[in-house]
Amino acid sequence: MTIQFGIMNRGQYNWGDDMQARFQELMEQARLADTLGYDSFMKGSHFTSKPLHDFNQIAYMGRLTAECPNLRLIAGIVLMPLHKPLDIAEQFANIDLMSGGKLIFGSGLGYRDEEFKAFGIERKNIVRHLEENITAVRRLWTEEDVNMKGLGWELVNASCSIKPIQNPPPFWIGANADKAIERAARLVDAWFVSPHNRIDTTQRQLEVYKRALDAAGKPFPSEFPMMRECCVAPTHDEAMQIAKDYLVHKYAAYHKWGQDKAMPEGDNDLGQDMDELVKDRFLVGTPDEVSEQVIKTVRECGTNHVVFGVQFPDMPHNLVKDQMQLLAEDVIPKVRAAV
Repeated sequence: MTIQFGIMNRGQYNWGDDMQARFQELMEQARLADTLGYDSFMKGSHFTSKPLHDFNQIAYMGRLTAECPNLRLIAGIVLMPLHKPLDIAEQFANIDLMSGGKLIFGSGLGYRDEEFKAFGIERKNIVRHLEENITAVRRLWTEEDVNMKGLGWELVNASCSIKPIQNPPPFWIGANADKAIERAARLVDAWFVSPHNRIDTTQRQLEVYKRALDAAGKPFPSEFPMMRECCVAPTHDEAMQIAKDYLVHKYAAYHKWGQDKAMPEGDNDLGQDMDELVKDRFLVGTPDEVSEQVIKTVRECGTNHVVFGVQFPDMPHNLVKDQMQLLAEDVIPKVRAAV
């Protein structure tokens, strides 16, 4: 497939910000992504997210179906252990229908004890919840009168009130750790490569993924997605300053939340100084520098769907738009021509 490019629009802002005003800016960014010719638009999900505000994923994506009708919409990611499968299946089937069949369903395990406790989930059971819920959601999307029992729920002749247009939508798992990557190979269509890991870690884990695909009797996916944090500006110093001014807040929060615990040994310190953290991990530089970094990553890792994270807590609206425009006009064409 032709390489695709998306935008990750987190909708995360520092506590106390004017979220009504920020929402209007986010919707303008979504419309701009559509106008600039991106292929996809992504929204993540966290609950009890202080010190960051975070818009609800499902409500947000419902609005996106109207704001950017030409883009594929990525749920990146749905924390599956926190939910019941019928609820998730019906809500996201509606998103697929409303978007004209453009949903990509990204799923994951989660890692925050605050979220597990708030939803009454015991950490020892989270893998079981994930696997059962993924299986049930797929069955609800593709079958009628589903009968299945999971931990804390039972489907008895259950059906999805709205079926997705896609049969079913693409199903990804976002994963950092080797065991999670092995689950992705076994359970879903593609491993969605994390933005948190260094590229050398990703290259090593690609071998883990390929072995797990072989064990499951599955080919390498036709669509292999990856997300990268991106700070792009006319000069390298300006791009690095963006990382230090804005990306630092996001990773300070993730470090506090314990994201490091879900990462592989040897690449599990998000509390590093930003000068160290960006190395071989984030895309930072001028359009030419970022183009070369993306080309290198695509060639070394085989990804054909790159999602750029360009909106970070406290970042001014115009700076987000400037980065989106630089990527669309000065980076993506060079990458497409090279690969």
